[in-house]
Amino acid sequence: MSTETTSRTDVSRSGRVVVEVGKRKTAIARAIITSGTGRVWVNGIPLEVHPVELARIKMMEPLLLAGDSIRNSVDVYVRVSGGGYMAQAEAVRIAIARGLVRFTNNEELKQVFREYSRYMLSGDPRQTEPEKWMRYSARRWRQKSYR
Repeated sequence: MSTETTSRTDVSRSGRVVVEVGKRKTAIARAIITSGTGRVWVNGIPLEVHPVELARIKMMEPLLLAGDSIRNSVDVYVRVSGGGYMAQAEAVRIAIARGLVRFTNNEELKQVFREYSRYMLSGDPRQTEPEKWMRYSARRWRQKSYR
């Protein structure tokens, strides 16, 4: 196998499997990308019939940015758990984007993802603040009845 980078249209490698992980808040998505015909499954359900439309659009972003030649030559199987439905959608988005870049070894695709969204490949660094002692949440304190 040659070490040169492949073009966006040359993705037909038989028998290659890429496993990538995407995280957002407490949601974790594991994507398995293989050569195929363009099928995408999330937790055993085809992506086209995902019930939440906004989450479906978020999960499809890397596939739409990659183009028809890449999208129609790979199959993507994703298992996601934890978090809410939008955190799960963003975790799936990150896992698919990382997997497509690694599957194709394409710097041009990586640059397209970076220009579209900074967090498409790196993930969102924001985390919840830990709860402090004697408090109900991170910032909340008891109310005072005077003043």
